[in-house]
Amino acid sequence: MSKGVSSADLAWNPNPDPSVAGYNVYYGGASRSYTNVLSVGNTTNATVTGLLEGKNYYFAVTAYDASGNESDYSAETTYIVPGWLLLTPGATAGSPLRVQFPVAPAHSYELQVSSDLTSWTTVWLTVGVTNTWVEYDAPILATGSQFYRVILH
Repeated sequence: MSKGVSSADLAWNPNPDPSVAGYNVYYGGASRSYTNVLSVGNTTNATVTGLLEGKNYYFAVTAYDASGNESDYSAETTYIVPGWLLLTPGATAGSPLRVQFPVAPAHSYELQVSSDLTSWTTVWLTVGVTNTWVEYDAPILATGSQFYRVILH
């Protein structure tokens, strides 16, 4: 099973030091353990591409001067890339199916279910307040298949 690739748009306040020549964006899959760096020049925004859906990413920015001297890391921010749907069966027969997916702030999500992939019914609506995973315990039908999808609004 492969995951989709996404991107994140970042913006920050400029460093007030007049000797700043540019910025580096550091990011990776663990807090304060950055495996990637993106030099963005003297701009205060960047788009980081190649992020995998459903994964957590941690970002920090540094400023550097013309000699290459670099500041300490900025405050760290975390981003969970939306788009991944995780289904976990219940512990016993008839137990609810746990449906989990990541959400981003200011987006609404509609969880739908179908037994035939043609007719869909909304079973849950939620709004992302922070970058986090949400979960819904879906009842199991007595017979037949159940298919789930998430619609991003």
